Amino acid sequence: MAKHYLLYGSERYALAILRPVQEAIRARGGEAAWFFDGPGAEDLHPDEKLLTTTEEVRRWNAIAVITGSNAVPHFFPGVKVETFHGFDAGKPRHIYIRGFFDLYCTTGPRDTAQFKAIADKVGHFRVVETGWPKIDPFMQEIAGGVPPVRQPPVILYHSTFSPSWSAAETLYEEVKRLSRTGEWKWIVTFHPKMDPSTVAKFRALENEHLRFADDDNILELFPQVDMMCSDTSSALNEFLLTHKPVVTFKNRRPGPQLIDIDDPAQFEPAIRRALSRPPELMEAIAAYADSIHPYRDGRSSERVLDAIDAFIAAGARNPKPKPMNFWRKLKIRKRIGYWGPA
Repeated sequence: MAKHYLLYGSERYALAILRPVQEAIRARGGEAAWFFDGPGAEDLHPDEKLLTTTEEVRRWNAIAVITGSNAVPHFFPGVKVETFHGFDAGKPRHIYIRGFFDLYCTTGPRDTAQFKAIADKVGHFRVVETGWPKIDPFMQEIAGGVPPVRQPPVILYHSTFSPSWSAAETLYEEVKRLSRTGEWKWIVTFHPKMDPSTVAKFRALENEHLRFADDDNILELFPQVDMMCSDTSSALNEFLLTHKPVVTFKNRRPGPQLIDIDDPAQFEPAIRRALSRPPELMEAIAAYADSIHPYRDGRSSERVLDAIDAFIAAGARNPKPKPMNFWRKLKIRKRIGYWGPA
């Protein structure tokens, strides 16, 4: 009998994160179904199975629930598996440990060490380093090294939505000015939760040199550009895996892998430095990329499935039970509208 898996999403970006896992499941003869308690279901393909009620999910009886969300319904059958919805953007990763998951599939050595240290203390989850499923197709696409800078160069501008972290309003006038010179091409895209008024302002800048992109999967834009400008968005870490430069504004965790600025007047000079690709910057980018995601084989989804199989084969139990989590569980029950047995 084919193994059943449930792919759980609370945002549309779950599709990009979990579709590579679905492909790996199908390649092994298994079956995947989706459940959304937020946007995303309307974008499923005709050959993708959607479950719309908890009753359907319980009948599906998956061996594992795989998600990039920070929580998961505890009453869904199966091992609860966290794959994350992005790289560390400056928040301490332990905020994602909320007592819902049996297994954390970490992206690289830096996260693995942090999570294993906590797992050793609390005992209610296991950690396996797998790499991040979302970038499997992307890693296959970028094999072969960093291409030369285009002429004219193409810049990706992306900002997170949090008002305290976003530089979109601060850098708006600079993006407006630079996008009208014609020296560079621009692609602008924002986090799905960005303030609609900010989105409207940047969308109004569209001209022959600037395009506003509505792509749900930002990875699809990366091969089209030569560098990125951002702030403290987790997407910039995804972009660094291309080994191309990133200019940031007041990043919460600056380092040698970034060109970080704190004044809009520094924006243009920083872009020029990034496009020149100085050797010391490029070396720092490569070293950082290896620390957060050393896997460049495009097989992270398969490693996630291997980790699930190994966990189940070992008894599907951790040394200690998960915490009661009463209030968080109550919130999930209320959101989904299920009050039956766990």
